[in-house]
Amino acid sequence: MRSNLIAFALGVGLLQVQPALPGLLPLAGALAAALLLILFRRQPLARRGLSIAMCALLGFSWAALRADWRLHDELPAEWEGRDVQVVGVVAALPHGFERGERFEFDVEAVLTPDARLPRRVNLSWYHGWREDEWRNGLAIRPGERWRFTLRLKRPHGNANPHGFDYEAWLFERSLRATGYVRPNADAQRLDDFVWRPGYAIERLRDLIRRSFFSVLPEAPYVGVLVALAIGDQQAIPADQWRLFRQTGVTHLMSISGLHVTMVAALFAALAGFLWRRSERALLWLPAPKLAIVAGWLAAGGYSLLAGFAVPAQRTFYMLSVVALALCSNRNLGASRSLLLAMFFVLVLDPWAVLAAGFWLSFAAVGLLFLVGTARLGSARGWRSALAHWGTTQWAVSVGTLPLMLLLFQQFSLVSPAANALAIPLVSFVITPLALLFAVFPWPLLLHVDHWLLAILMECLGWLAGWPLWEQPAPPLPATLLALVGVVWLLMPRGFPARWLALCLLLPAIFAPAERPKPGDAWVDVLDVGQGLAVVVRTARHALLYDTGPLYSAESDAGQRIVVPYLRATGVERIDTLVVTHRDKDHSGGLVAVQEAVPIGRTLSSVGELAGERCVAGQAWNWDGVRFSILHPSASDYERPNAKTNNMSCVLRIENADHSVLLTSDIEARDEQALLGRATAQLRSDVLLVPHHGSGTSSTPDFVAAVGAREAIIPVGYRNRFQHPRPQVVERYAGSRVWRSDRDGAVHIRLADELAVSAYRSEYRRYWHAR
Repeated sequence: MRSNLIAFALGVGLLQVQPALPGLLPLAGALAAALLLILFRRQPLARRGLSIAMCALLGFSWAALRADWRLHDELPAEWEGRDVQVVGVVAALPHGFERGERFEFDVEAVLTPDARLPRRVNLSWYHGWREDEWRNGLAIRPGERWRFTLRLKRPHGNANPHGFDYEAWLFERSLRATGYVRPNADAQRLDDFVWRPGYAIERLRDLIRRSFFSVLPEAPYVGVLVALAIGDQQAIPADQWRLFRQTGVTHLMSISGLHVTMVAALFAALAGFLWRRSERALLWLPAPKLAIVAGWLAAGGYSLLAGFAVPAQRTFYMLSVVALALCSNRNLGASRSLLLAMFFVLVLDPWAVLAAGFWLSFAAVGLLFLVGTARLGSARGWRSALAHWGTTQWAVSVGTLPLMLLLFQQFSLVSPAANALAIPLVSFVITPLALLFAVFPWPLLLHVDHWLLAILMECLGWLAGWPLWEQPAPPLPATLLALVGVVWLLMPRGFPARWLALCLLLPAIFAPAERPKPGDAWVDVLDVGQGLAVVVRTARHALLYDTGPLYSAESDAGQRIVVPYLRATGVERIDTLVVTHRDKDHSGGLVAVQEAVPIGRTLSSVGELAGERCVAGQAWNWDGVRFSILHPSASDYERPNAKTNNMSCVLRIENADHSVLLTSDIEARDEQALLGRATAQLRSDVLLVPHHGSGTSSTPDFVAAVGAREAIIPVGYRNRFQHPRPQVVERYAGSRVWRSDRDGAVHIRLADELAVSAYRSEYRRYWHAR
């Protein structure tokens, strides 16, 4: 049974790394395996192997079938960017952001003739800059039916190595288009509430959230309490998430398996206690079985209230298996219960394997089973309980280390101490009080709960000052080897040579980052949307050319893309940072980069930014690679009211064989100035197309003077500037053109041979650009 369940899970996981769906071949293979299984049913070895193969093929086929159904629910390309009038229902909790709200919307009817839309879309509804412009007093709540005029686009996200796959996130949630409500069209609420179980749950979550914010409207940690009660994490600010990551307690600030189990245990104990008060009830149903049913119902209700995320799903399914076994007087064992829970998760949600939480939650529970099973010679009493608690913390911290390094490239060294403090307080005091307030909204409960949470946050703030282990992403083989070492290390006392398991952890912990050879350079044009960020690495140095755009007051490309990429690739220090000009699509991530990475030297055309001016004529050599600033000239700084684009720092990178020209946002007049004073230095093998392919740049003379074999256009998908302009793209007909909106991050290797590759083509998945 165990091997069959593991084979099914591996089949599901294998489908999720395919560049395209395979058709009917896996299903035919599963049927053929079933026929062979019947024919060889009397041969145990053949029967076992065929059974495992059939389960793997069934998992692969089931995931492929579900994916095919979801892919057909798509927005046709011809309806991107066009106004469409629809009627539908607000399907989930709206989440506020700087200038509006974002919510999931179930489309019931399309009123625009011939239009075809997906069944569920992700919408943003923006309000005006002034409070009195805010939708004329309209507000949305889950379960309401509305008539909207929408403008949609197909799912699209930034595609970078070691980055978050936004398209996969949308695909898992069956959100097959994104868009916004048109501001100039009349939006109308048609019904206050549409009855459906899912909508009723979301409306209840909305009521609970409103009650929390009405009692604590200005409290700093009310967002954490809301997350613990109903699983809504949107109100937790970025600085608190940073604190949780630094102390390794992020898993506690959402609905985890521990919380669901705790709620189930509390309800089971209460139900059993009350049931034992009645002799007639005991004769009808034994108290232990009644307690099991009550705990299971409580776990299911709490999981639904929390949004039914993967950790809650895993725990609820596991409790379901255990409850069914106990009620039927069976004992399935810990490993079977865990694998059956995984099976149910993947049957209902084959894309759960794409979430980091799936692997971390199942790994953590598996480790707890490994170290928590009854063993001979175990003692009792408070000393034994304390020792067991310490063993549990050690097991979870060490056991999840390989996955944490692979997924996040960092690990909190104070995580065991922080979790030893936070787990009992959050799980047995703070969360129960939050849930109690949700049922009985007595303000004093919430004030006491927030006071306790504030004390915990103070302690976590002190612990956050201790070091955070950061390193490059380890290779997958090193991670798998470390997982074997973890299991070996956590075996019971008496298992031979447990200390040798530490050697298996070393490759994952101390794996060096890959770097260019002396004389070579690697240039990565990251996909940051409508903006620019370029990472240049030589054998011993690193340069960052711009920091990407500012997305909102809470988010920028520095914290979302640039810093994670630097950490994953082993860049611990930026030797030179070039901020080409003032515009926010190039400098929006500056603060996040400055806070996260030491910077040796800053070159910029921004006067108030600390550092040096970038001036034509500056040059330096790193590891056999030459860097030269070509623009702006010293006289350009003397021009009054110069446009920021005209002050863009232009950088040329060259080794013995090839060169790259980075041009930022220079325009036609700057190109002509460069042609006049640095024509020989312009010729390059690779050109970063000026100003995202704008019509104000890329003059024919400049394009001819550079003569690039490869032209890269950093541009956002369906951006409002309509970059790149078609007439500009035509000017690069003699070059191979790369676009970040189509190709993702572009990697350039300057070596004996020039090599250019795109992330989307190397990491192609069947849901991309669909």
